Amino acid sequence: MEKFGLPLPIDTPTRVAVAEHPIHPMLVPFPIAFFLGGLAADGAFIFLGDPFWARASLWLIGAGAVMGILAGIAGTIELLSVPGIRHRAASWNHFVVAVLLLGVGSINWYLRLGDAEAAVVPYGVFLSCMGALLVAVAGWMGGKLVFEHQIGVGNDDTDD
Repeated sequence: MEKFGLPLPIDTPTRVAVAEHPIHPMLVPFPIAFFLGGLAADGAFIFLGDPFWARASLWLIGAGAVMGILAGIAGTIELLSVPGIRHRAASWNHFVVAVLLLGVGSINWYLRLGDAEAAVVPYGVFLSCMGALLVAVAGWMGGKLVFEHQIGVGNDDTDD
């Protein structure tokens, strides 16, 4: 139990990477852009009434859910396989909020599959707004992991 009281090492490495570039932060911008784009498309549908925007939102939110699941798989592997990540409460907080985001995004997508136009108001917009809020919170927590805890930041010992 004594080891849990010790400070965690800075520059915790990554295990899920391509050429030492962590995959999770490479995938994360896609669901962020897709979920926020879905909210914008919902707004365009409400203000313009053009069914194109309801279909665009369906596709954007679906792409956000799929890419979020891929990013989540990479992040979960990191969380479970790297002790320096697993032993930080901030990592688990980020994980829980990200899972909530994927749940909200997936439900939002599922509700739109039958009739994209009818699903926008009121539930689709509510879920899109909730998703945007969760994107912000998960992003904030992920940023804390990188900038404060140095998760996934390589330790470059070479002098240039």
